[in-house]
Amino acid sequence: MLLSVVLATFNEEENIAGCLESVQNLAGEIIVVDGGSADKTVEIAKKYNAKVIITDNPPIFHINKQKAVEMATGEWILQLDADEVISDKLANEIKTKTRLSGDERSEDSRINKSGFWTSQNDDNQVVGYYLKRKNYFLGKWLHKGGQYPDPVIRLFQRGKGKFPCQSVHEQIAIDGKVETLKNDLLHYTAPTLARYLANNDRYAILTAKEFKDNNLPVNILTAVNYLFVKPIYTFFLLYFRHKGILDGYQGFLFAFFSGLLFAKAYIKYLKT
Repeated sequence: MLLSVVLATFNEEENIAGCLESVQNLAGEIIVVDGGSADKTVEIAKKYNAKVIITDNPPIFHINKQKAVEMATGEWILQLDADEVISDKLANEIKTKTRLSGDERSEDSRINKSGFWTSQNDDNQVVGYYLKRKNYFLGKWLHKGGQYPDPVIRLFQRGKGKFPCQSVHEQIAIDGKVETLKNDLLHYTAPTLARYLANNDRYAILTAKEFKDNNLPVNILTAVNYLFVKPIYTFFLLYFRHKGILDGYQGFLFAFFSGLLFAKAYIKYLKT
């Protein structure tokens, strides 16, 4: 049964080869929607026989991810980021689950009002899976601080999942039953501090945009909340309650910058 691996990319030449190499014995097709990369991302993707579509790079990156999902032709779709790697154990588990849970589309299948594909499937049939993401941060796999397991929906039947494309932090929405796979998805999120800070700044910009779209009021209450309360609360939540302290200095830095994100976003919002 054909499995489509889909990605959205932008300047990922340092990561995409490792990602695509890990799905070579798993993918029936690879689709990459690239947001106009200025590096060798597209060139590398084509070496792995990926179908590449070049488009613009929208602020909410999920828009390009959804474009890739819509182009998939496989019965199952595996959505990945370029800095994620599928281990051999996870690949074998995916093969097993898609064989056991797959179904043929019937002639009377249809699209419902929410845009999901529907058929006469058993309501108890699993149509999507959470993958337990393991995050690599500054030379260490994070096990605490709320970072493991970091469940994300990435595997689903075609027509049963889609990105809402409304928020930078959203999950894929699934129309049907969802379960969790056992093996880890390896996420090389921040091998260097520079890369992490760049990503952190990008999330701050997108969060500031959400503030603007929601017309967040500018007053003493919101200032205190986003400049002090949320940053301090988030730090203590991740570092102490979720035991990020056990992850060494990496756990401290992750908790610190996760909290600081709110203050950065609010300051950027004030400047818009």
